[in-house]
Amino acid sequence: MDFATTLLPALFGFGTGLALIVAIGAQNAYVLRLGIEGRTRTILPAVLICAISDAALIFAGILGIGLVVEQIPVALVVIRFVGAAFLLAYGVFAAVRAFKPGALVADASPIPISTRVAVVTMLALTWLNPHVYLDTLIFLGSVANQQGEAARWWWGAGAITGSFVWFFSLGFGARHLRRFFSRPGSWRILDGFIAVVMLSLGAGMAFGV
Repeated sequence: MDFATTLLPALFGFGTGLALIVAIGAQNAYVLRLGIEGRTRTILPAVLICAISDAALIFAGILGIGLVVEQIPVALVVIRFVGAAFLLAYGVFAAVRAFKPGALVADASPIPISTRVAVVTMLALTWLNPHVYLDTLIFLGSVANQQGEAARWWWGAGAITGSFVWFFSLGFGARHLRRFFSRPGSWRILDGFIAVVMLSLGAGMAFGV
């Protein structure tokens, strides 16, 4: 097994996937809320919806962008610069959030959320969000295809693993993380990490490193 074309791309994919997923948003806030309630029958389907949806979109992105690149080689150049611009812009926004952090607050309800409501709500938050298509389908798929024919699947597997790790950790660890994520300083650390990762990847992609 060649580390440079297997585990290394998987680790990069894992880090990039986490950098995109770990951000303040409606999806994460809702998973946190379900986690705070601590009812496995609502947490499990919710986190599975998030993680499996990411896996499907990443897989589709790798396949779709890969077909375009095979038929139109110049598309790889276009994707590279568009991807670099997106990464740099995302990194700048993350840096701004790090200087002006928010707080992820789950509005715990005295009435437990039913499994059906949790599933329908999570499906809506996931699939009706236009950013999920830009970030997961197009962006992660394009970055994966920058890794080469074989390594792209390892990179995608790493990104998918990152999604599963994050959503399961947030959903089932929410009781312990509630106080941590309610502090702006905690999100300053996370957004600072996201900014470094995105700006580094963007610069590397722009210069063909």
